[in-house]
Amino acid sequence: MFAFGSLYLQVPGLYGEKGVLPAHTQLPNLKYPKQCFFDKLTVLCFSSYVGLNVSYMMELVALVGTILSFIGLVWKSWCTAMLYLLLWGGYLSLYQVGQTFLWFQWDILLLEIGFLTILVAPVSRRGWSEYRPRNLVTMWLVRWALFRLMFASGVVKLQSGCPTWWGLTALPLHYESQCIPTPVAALMYFLPGWWHKLCIVATFVIEIAIPFMFFSPVRAHRIFSCYSQLLLQVMIILTGNYNFFNLLTMTLCLSLMDDVHLGYQHVKDLSFGFISYVKSTSSWLLKWVGYAALAYYTMAYFSLRFTPQGTIESTMAVSRTEFDAWMSRAVPLSIAIGAFSLIITVAEALTSALFEVRGCLDKFGVFTTTFVYSAAAIAMFGISLVPYTSIDRPTNQRVWVGFRNLYERTSDLQLTSSYGLFRRMTGVEGRPEVVLEGSNSINGPWTEYEFPYKPGNVNQMPPFVAPHQPRLDWQMWFASLGTYHQNPWLISLAYRLLAGQTEVVALLDQTSPWRQSPPKYLKASKFIYSYADGNTDGWSESGVWWKRKLEGDYHPIFTVDHAPLVEYLRKIGTIGTMDIPATNQPFQQVLQSIRAYVGILDPVLFLWCLCATACVIMWTKRSRRSVSSYRHRSFRHKGKDGRT
Repeated sequence: MFAFGSLYLQVPGLYGEKGVLPAHTQLPNLKYPKQCFFDKLTVLCFSSYVGLNVSYMMELVALVGTILSFIGLVWKSWCTAMLYLLLWGGYLSLYQVGQTFLWFQWDILLLEIGFLTILVAPVSRRGWSEYRPRNLVTMWLVRWALFRLMFASGVVKLQSGCPTWWGLTALPLHYESQCIPTPVAALMYFLPGWWHKLCIVATFVIEIAIPFMFFSPVRAHRIFSCYSQLLLQVMIILTGNYNFFNLLTMTLCLSLMDDVHLGYQHVKDLSFGFISYVKSTSSWLLKWVGYAALAYYTMAYFSLRFTPQGTIESTMAVSRTEFDAWMSRAVPLSIAIGAFSLIITVAEALTSALFEVRGCLDKFGVFTTTFVYSAAAIAMFGISLVPYTSIDRPTNQRVWVGFRNLYERTSDLQLTSSYGLFRRMTGVEGRPEVVLEGSNSINGPWTEYEFPYKPGNVNQMPPFVAPHQPRLDWQMWFASLGTYHQNPWLISLAYRLLAGQTEVVALLDQTSPWRQSPPKYLKASKFIYSYADGNTDGWSESGVWWKRKLEGDYHPIFTVDHAPLVEYLRKIGTIGTMDIPATNQPFQQVLQSIRAYVGILDPVLFLWCLCATACVIMWTKRSRRSVSSYRHRSFRHKGKDGRT
């Protein structure tokens, strides 16, 4: 719901016919919808069937996706495979034309998990009350996806050779140079260095070592690993604005829990006597052996030591060569552990379907269904090995050719992908920022464009934006890491701002001085930002959160009729191409009315209002059920003798 809702609010400015990157340019075969669909796998190809152009069709898909997600959030019985198929297909349709604004790892992860949820969810609304042994297998796929995400995100930091990760000094840089920091990140930045190093040690342990506990036979290990991952995600939410990504990762952690831990079931140990004693003792022994091994290797590999000052110092005690050698063993080992765990899970599910279901017909149906889903799980596990093993080339070359072929044939569906967040730390010399400036005279004065969320105004406090993702603000951060030649979308943005395009200007801050009338000239400058020290610069007194210094020009001065600018945009198809005409004017007016009504709210407020509304409805439903249950239990009737 957050993903669809956030994107819906930005479609006209990003993908409209006169947006930054018009979506219709990605669908050259619009006149032939069926051919277009098989080429791009997006329902936007059929926009002419409902009388809309591509941008309005994108709005419709995003709006319908938001509504369907809201329904599934409030009414559990509607969360069927068909609902998730519609959601997955809708988001895939948007992703296929989203270009650079949708090429984020969390968008791909949402598509992968969305497809897995089609397998997890019941086929029909009645399925919620049915016993499904296949749940063991489908939820295992979610656990495997979580393992790949966390393990890869941990090891790529060290594989990159980034000196800040190897030196355990990356965290302050992360707090300062991440795309959209929060006020908590600004405060955490000034904590002592030994604490930052200890937090990075904890991050490596949570992302690299603890994920192996996901497949431990000891239940306590899985619960411990779950809460470790949740702790990391909560800390990321507090210190960074990463839209729905952390919420999605926390949702995946549910695959590490069980119904007993969540309070849905109460399982009694039916064994007794000596057998019960052996089971409890062995479980207790394995549990503490695992914890002890984790603590020992953490202290050994990071040289943890206490100082007389009461601090904990840490340094990397592993060389790059030793780490590479460990990776050559760890990746094949993780695949072996995953394969063995999957085989055990499939065997358990098939056995359960065979012996715990009564009736021959029911038994045959459940067993057949479980077998089909198990085959699908094995196929999904196989194709996931291709992108997963990209972190170890020798292992990647040994992946079975059958899985490779299947992966290549399904790659357009985004069923699985490789992950690896924060591979290298940026901003070692400070946080680079691109600042757009406009003027009505080539000699100035120049007035800055204000963006709603990214750092610009040094007096603006870092905001809390999640679960909204302001995709233009995000791309401005990526643009600062390169040149404008590497970011053609930025040239398009400059042209749209000079033309005063309403949809694009709406993506800027409400207080931006150029919202009413565009400037005649526009340029971009590159600044280096750093946090203002609260002790020396006085946050509370002056309200200054950032310090900055000018590094130089980012791109030259442009005008709306600048010949090289116009020629370049025509060459790449951003201008000079036409979307298909919208023939269904009433439907278009309805979409415009909805947008005008929703556009009154701030995007972050709009998303949290959706969430709050869903929570209120769910609370009301639960309250009504509680009242109904209470009345049923306290119902009184009169007997034959007239007494109550």
